[in-house]
Amino acid sequence: MKVAGLGFRSSANVESLRAALAAAGAQGADALATSERKAAAPAFQALAAETGLPVLALPEDLLALQPTLTESARVRRLTGAGSLAEAAALAGAGPGAA
Repeated sequence: MKVAGLGFRSSANVESLRAALAAAGAQGADALATSERKAAAPAFQALAAETGLPVLALPEDLLALQPTLTESARVRRLTGAGSLAEAAALAGAGPGAA
């Protein structure tokens, strides 16, 4: 399963999320994933509606357990994960995802 993980600031709009999805090469994704807190954001909900992809709203404690190659001190402090987008994609794809 191919999962597109997204982490974003509260000021993000649907255009910026759409651009991030395209830049990440996430065409053909089966789902969009982010934290439970971010999943309710209007821009994220608009992207999900626009793409028709299901939303995986994941608990931050699960995301914090995901090892990530990317590490942001700010994101780690706010969410417990090194990279919210990377952790969401991995957790959403399930065990053994790379």
